[in-house]
Amino acid sequence: MISVYMKFLFTNLSSIFVRFKKSAMESFIDILGERITKAIEEFYQSGDMSSSIQLQRTRKEFKGDITLVVFPLLRLSKKSPEETGLEIATCLKEKIPEIRNYNIVKGFLNIELDTYFWKDVLSGFFKNEITDFLSKNGKIFVVEYSSPNTNKPLHLGHIRNNLIGFSISRILQSSGHKVIKVNIVNDRGIHICKSMLAWMKWGQGETPESAGTKGDHLVGDYYVKFEQEYKKQVDALVESGVDREQAMKEAPLIQEAQELLRKWEINDTETWALWEKMNGWVYDGFDETYKALGVDFDKIYYESETYKLGRSIVLEGVKNGVFQKREDGSVWADMRDQGLDQKVLLRSDGTSVYITQDLGTAHERYQDYHFDKHIYVVGNEQNYHFQMLIKLLDKMGFPWAHNLYHLSYGMVELPSGKMKSREGTVVDADDLIEEMIRTARTMSQELGKLDDYTSEEKENIFRIIGLGALKYFILKVDPKKNMLFDPVESVDFNGNTGPFIQYTYTRICSLSRKAKEQSLEPFLSDNIIPVEKEVELIKLISQYPETVESAGNELNPSLIANYVYELAKEYNQYYHDFSILSAETEEIRKYRLLLSRVVGNIIESGMWLLGIEVPERM
Repeated sequence: MISVYMKFLFTNLSSIFVRFKKSAMESFIDILGERITKAIEEFYQSGDMSSSIQLQRTRKEFKGDITLVVFPLLRLSKKSPEETGLEIATCLKEKIPEIRNYNIVKGFLNIELDTYFWKDVLSGFFKNEITDFLSKNGKIFVVEYSSPNTNKPLHLGHIRNNLIGFSISRILQSSGHKVIKVNIVNDRGIHICKSMLAWMKWGQGETPESAGTKGDHLVGDYYVKFEQEYKKQVDALVESGVDREQAMKEAPLIQEAQELLRKWEINDTETWALWEKMNGWVYDGFDETYKALGVDFDKIYYESETYKLGRSIVLEGVKNGVFQKREDGSVWADMRDQGLDQKVLLRSDGTSVYITQDLGTAHERYQDYHFDKHIYVVGNEQNYHFQMLIKLLDKMGFPWAHNLYHLSYGMVELPSGKMKSREGTVVDADDLIEEMIRTARTMSQELGKLDDYTSEEKENIFRIIGLGALKYFILKVDPKKNMLFDPVESVDFNGNTGPFIQYTYTRICSLSRKAKEQSLEPFLSDNIIPVEKEVELIKLISQYPETVESAGNELNPSLIANYVYELAKEYNQYYHDFSILSAETEEIRKYRLLLSRVVGNIIESGMWLLGIEVPERM
């Protein structure tokens, strides 16, 4: 039985972590730190020791829950780390009843907490909303992701980009930040003109309706067509004796595309009409893909609008002597003193380059939101670009330039190598989504657990499972790492996969339904003493808030993805080893139902942060 003192202790501990929106573990570390400080001050008869007390979670390879770093205390003990650790441990064991045991490894005192403490942790997670345990900060974040070009449909690389950006936005929101999700559509430039020119030459008035295809796919087909014909022209010139680099400049198609861009820049009526029509096709296609993928934006910016502001900023920089205009009329920034190169900002004909619009977009966003942090979710191939962008803005005297951050994520590669849009060798986003749903449909039909569902209900669950598999496969990899997309592995519904986690959640939902039929409600009585396997599961539960906090600090959704998998895996082992609804007493059944419910709540919360739905049945 729990003592009167322990009841008092845990009751107050519970109120502490609710009041300060902390988990019991975090609150206890604070309390333990205060008690250890006081105990050591009394033991060594020293002054304020708070700066010398270093507490951390015990590493997995050692037994314990909290580790005290002994080294800073050696100046007081005048003894070896092991002797000092033993001396302090003996003192703490007498004064702090929550300490069950301890061990000393060199200069580290590993403290094992009492079972009743972990029982209180479980109670706290059941009585309060999961979000109550997440820290609240309240800064303004702008998160840019997607950033598509209107000359092609979204592909697998875009999927990784969108999923990372959307998940990071949710993770930051969960920590109390105001997050503005933005997209910049690259809707102007030579690549757009290539698709337009190809349609003019070979389209014969074709539309998405007449072709029976999505608009972004249709426009993308003409981009590939341009590159195919352009390559033929370049090869022909090379065969006639022209240097390849020169041939790429002299080929008639590229010169026509450049002329089309010039016409667009001077607002030629016919050019703009075609540009608006073809971009409209693409936007409709993008919207379908975004909806299917389950991502959205608070505001969409367009390069065709922001490049003008960027251009004016560059010209102002020339006026102030920050940038230099050369004899041919081009404008350059000399960034060699910043460890970078010289960078053209306006071409000799006055047209803008890619970084020009980013200057304008960054300035406009700061005016719109006065952000504390602006995160660009963009592949690592653009590392130099963003180094240049931030240093350019800083050189121009914008104090918020240091608040810009490039989340440089790794490229997605196929077993056959890199994807290339101009060659049409990409994994199309729409095709991939359909394939994942189709695979989920086949798997679920084989299990036969949805036979009493309507066709509409079944299709919704197939969608949830298929997208869960895709999203989890992408997000479980650290964003900074390159990843290999293996289609065979991505549809494996066993092991470290989204469907495995989703199935764990449905298993817990099934328990809840059966418990309700038995009029059984989750409850944790004073008589319950968690066994070792349950304590280990509760310890894992306690790590959820700090995992979310770390994911937000590191902008790394994979921390949450892999945590949720570990939790699901541990719970499934527990489910296999212990009876829940058929346990020996009603008291134990209610307790194990409560433990299951808490695990389910955390799985649901973690998967939501990843942008993944969890079905109640599958």
